[in-house]
Amino acid sequence: MNAVTVTQLNTYIKSIIDSDKILNRIFVVGEVSNYYRNSRSGHIYLTLKDDRTQLKCVMFSGNASKLKFIIENGMSVICLGRISTYDRDGSYQLYIDDIKPDGIGEMSIAFEQLKSKLESEGIFNTQHKKQIPPISRKIGIATSTTGAAIEDIKNITGRRFPLTELVIAPTIVQGEYAPDDIVKSIKLLDSIDDIDVIIVGRGGGCAEDLWAFNSEKVARAVYDCSKPIISAVGHETDFTICDFAADFRAETPSAAAVKATPDMYSVLEYIKSAEKRITNSFVNYINSQSMHLDYICRVSILANYNMYFSNNYDIVDNLKSEINDAFNDYIKEKYFMLGSLADKLNALSPLAVLSRGYCRVNDKKNNTLCSAKNLHCGDEIKISFADSFAVCTVNEVNIDGNDI
Repeated sequence: MNAVTVTQLNTYIKSIIDSDKILNRIFVVGEVSNYYRNSRSGHIYLTLKDDRTQLKCVMFSGNASKLKFIIENGMSVICLGRISTYDRDGSYQLYIDDIKPDGIGEMSIAFEQLKSKLESEGIFNTQHKKQIPPISRKIGIATSTTGAAIEDIKNITGRRFPLTELVIAPTIVQGEYAPDDIVKSIKLLDSIDDIDVIIVGRGGGCAEDLWAFNSEKVARAVYDCSKPIISAVGHETDFTICDFAADFRAETPSAAAVKATPDMYSVLEYIKSAEKRITNSFVNYINSQSMHLDYICRVSILANYNMYFSNNYDIVDNLKSEINDAFNDYIKEKYFMLGSLADKLNALSPLAVLSRGYCRVNDKKNNTLCSAKNLHCGDEIKISFADSFAVCTVNEVNIDGNDI
């Protein structure tokens, strides 16, 4: 019998294994042990085992770089790959194309691992949280300009406190490029000096749609931001890493707008209440001083010296008169300021505009119409007055002298 070399034998065995269709694409479940990732090549080496035996495995860097979670010893996983031999050692092993956690989702594991990592670094600590200002003159918003979230924020801030200015950084909030774009928008808004607070978020979606907000780079950008950040991602039941890193987590973009702006009517009530407290404080102070003076007059050793008091009564009366005059001037000034602020707020009120005879026109979808260009004969429109509304049908549309 002719002898064969070790290389020839290993090559022959390899050709048999490689030609087996079952071994060319196979799922293997087992527990991870001897996990090692080469820092230079990026290749992953591990052993899959069960209660009776074990299997050596390798995952090359191209596939390893796509993993969303960190593999740990003792973790139960399902591996997809092919069985082949390693010529040098003459041993067979599993060449892994993909790894999934066994029993729990890959995204869930990635979320918990990143959350645990950042939590251990203190990224989520409450002592690092910045206070959201009660009144924001300028609000930065990092979100998509085409989603419902930005429209909700615009409507709510405009209704609650129309003096607030919005600075919008158009942002990709979904997909491969979203994390880098979110970080870019946060840094851009943070560089604008007079922005008081930043809202970062998007509307609802599935876990994959919201995944950009579970990025480590986004969490660190939120943590490093010098301005307070409100995270408003998805719906009330959705939680992301961005929520934990932010200074305040709002259940929805609408709730973020409410948090960032005061109610203008509450502000007016506060001003009126403050004015009343100041008035009462001055009156009480004057009365208190008057009573104190009367007391001194009654019990002081000078009480018997009428001449002394008669010489100083005029001085006291003059001082009281000056205090009253100064107080009245102060109150007049505050009334003037209050009236000016109330006039400004009233001028911005949509109801004030309607009360002057103007109307607001909406289409069937309740969109506000600013031009007749989008109307056609037969369209149904809603006309709102200050105290009522009417639903009408368009009979004629005239644009630039042309009927449509």
